Amino acid sequence: MLKAILFDLDGTLTNTDPFHYQTWANVLETHQITIDSSFYKTHISGKTNAEIVKNLFPHFSEEEGLKLANLKESKFRELAVNLEPLPGLNDFLVWVKQQSFKTGLVTNAPRENTDFMLETLNLSNYFDSVILSDEIGIGKPDPAPYQYCLEQLNVLAEEAIAFEDSPSGIRSAIAAGIKTIGVASTHEPKILTDLGVALVIEDFKNLALGTYLQKIR
Repeated sequence: MLKAILFDLDGTLTNTDPFHYQTWANVLETHQITIDSSFYKTHISGKTNAEIVKNLFPHFSEEEGLKLANLKESKFRELAVNLEPLPGLNDFLVWVKQQSFKTGLVTNAPRENTDFMLETLNLSNYFDSVILSDEIGIGKPDPAPYQYCLEQLNVLAEEAIAFEDSPSGIRSAIAAGIKTIGVASTHEPKILTDLGVALVIEDFKNLALGTYLQKIR
């Protein structure tokens, strides 16, 4: 029986990729690194800031890496003041609560960004559990963030579904044993399908979503 619905944040509730891409491009340009969309999807999208900085600047001290990551995120919040939910999200979230499903948010985003985005989307008090990779010490694609969320909600993996847009997030949820729906807002549908998702939707207005949920309930 379905008891809980879990969500990623960036790219799943709202398409933040254009803002993250532009912010990283601006910040990295000051370090003589020029990026394109392919570089962004390969080296940045879906990863924690610690991973990104370590991969791009292996010579940085921990303090230098944290300073760069904090600068990037502050610039992101300045740029992303007009975030909007993915089409159909608000109606879907109302339906989720009407069904008395438990709700969880599982994200690699830092606390400041998470609070900023949820407030901007008017969702600050929506989720029963909010799990941040930074705060549990391990991020996606490891299954730990989703496993921790399941524990917090007191549900089994087979009693939940997850919505994810990135390969790292999908790998995390599937490795935790959770049926996963891919949201094709940041990656091509085939990429998500090849990762083993149960369904791919472009947004929450997709009619196939309702059919799928009725089938697994």
